[in-house]
Amino acid sequence: MTALGEERLGETGTELLGRAVSGERLNAAEIEALYHLPLPEVAAAAHALRLARRDPDVVSFLIDRNINYTNICNVGCNFCAFYRTRRQADSYTHDYATISAKITELEAAGGTRILMQGGVNPELGLAYYTGLLRHIKAHHPSIRIDAFSPEEVLFMEKNFGLSLDALLDTLIEAGLDGLPGAGGEILEDDVRKKAAPARIRSADWFRILDAAQRKGLYTISTMVIGFGETYAQRTRHLLQIRDQQDRANALYGGNGFSGFAMWTLQTEHTRLHGKAPGATAHEYLQQLAIARIALDNVPNIQASWPGQGFKVAQASLYYGANDLGSTMMEENVVSAAGGHGRHQATVRELIRVAVDAGFTPAIRNSRFEIIAWPDVEAALGRAATNPEAERAVGAPS
Repeated sequence: MTALGEERLGETGTELLGRAVSGERLNAAEIEALYHLPLPEVAAAAHALRLARRDPDVVSFLIDRNINYTNICNVGCNFCAFYRTRRQADSYTHDYATISAKITELEAAGGTRILMQGGVNPELGLAYYTGLLRHIKAHHPSIRIDAFSPEEVLFMEKNFGLSLDALLDTLIEAGLDGLPGAGGEILEDDVRKKAAPARIRSADWFRILDAAQRKGLYTISTMVIGFGETYAQRTRHLLQIRDQQDRANALYGGNGFSGFAMWTLQTEHTRLHGKAPGATAHEYLQQLAIARIALDNVPNIQASWPGQGFKVAQASLYYGANDLGSTMMEENVVSAAGGHGRHQATVRELIRVAVDAGFTPAIRNSRFEIIAWPDVEAALGRAATNPEAERAVGAPS
């Protein structure tokens, strides 16, 4: 441990990590000190906790699709390359038939969930959202709908004349099953004001997700690093998530965050390019490991292949992650900002990532319940070439 960490805690890094592995909850100063320890030591502790808290042999993933129903948005985040104004030629709002066609493709692939989000489009009324939910439930009854980020819900609350409770009840009645955790980034308003002055504030983010948890909806916690935030701010982000999880576990029958997902800021095609530092793969793995240690009440930690690539995602399985997220089929927001083509993964790719790392792959639902065990031999086969080689997934089989 650095002199800073020893002065603050009066103990060695080995002792601190030992207490964490034994199940002791760390406080803010102790979590912040983890950033000053050698990463292999922090990773070993995180992996030990992952093995203890989840099935040590299994890595799970979800077959789903991201659907962005509109890219028109009036929030204008500096780190977003996805949004458009309504006057831009490539702006869109999908009709129900277009969205239904996308879901049909997901059903053909064995998918069970859509993650549906869009820009904050001031031209859409409540009837568009409720009608869309009802249309999906009527035509695709087996598909779970996790839709509308806290940012979108805040827009609806402000513009449709409904209280938050009444709004959520209306959306639930129409078919909503859960809310995404998008819009979390760093839950420190000093950071948020610089990166996106009009972005939802931390208090509203937690207020909306708390109400969703109280009503039994699915939620997930998220984090994005690389805005130039400090270790103390990253620590406070994690502690706010942990506090909310304690609240949900105590008051809402355990219906808290189903998991935690994080990725690094992508700035290639955004107004933050050259202004925000972003984060390296080393920082990503460090933050993932520290999240596993700090979030002792959040059982599932996702690896991010869309943001980090398959190889770093595979390494993440030894830094605290027990899950590979989802196939996504269509990811438009992170990939647009990052200027890369990682917008979908095949089932075969995720199976290979898990197997090559030494784990048994399992297909889950959005609440991290295992629903199927893929036939690994059938999926990977013994072809002369690896069709995913150019995407850096495994060695030739």
